[in-house]
Amino acid sequence: QVQLVESGGGLVQAGGSLRVSCVASGSGFSIVTMGWYRQAPGKQRELIARIRSGGSANYADSVKGRFTISRDNANNAVYLQMNSLKPEDTAVYYCNAEIQVSGLGNYWGQGTQVTVSS
Repeated sequence: QVQLVESGGGLVQAGGSLRVSCVASGSGFSIVTMGWYRQAPGKQRELIARIRSGGSANYADSVKGRFTISRDNANNAVYLQMNSLKPEDTAVYYCNAEIQVSGLGNYWGQGTQVTVSS
């Protein structure tokens, strides 16, 4: 059983920074890609950043230049450093991973709230 556990959300003022983390736990798995999605109230969940095992990453236009995704393959962890936060970044942030166990599966964390006050 593979689980993703996020941490690091919270409340921050506009212009501030936060880092959210996600660690995959379990045994007998290998991670292909890891990423971060977010879902604001009344909106669809959207992909904001994704990183492959080799380190190449891509970002949504809305966060490009402000957010940085990174990955620690040895510890099965992914991080999202968020700078210059805006009130419109307020959302629940979800960790996502494509993980090879017996086959390739898509896994989600439980979500962590990020609130940016104006």
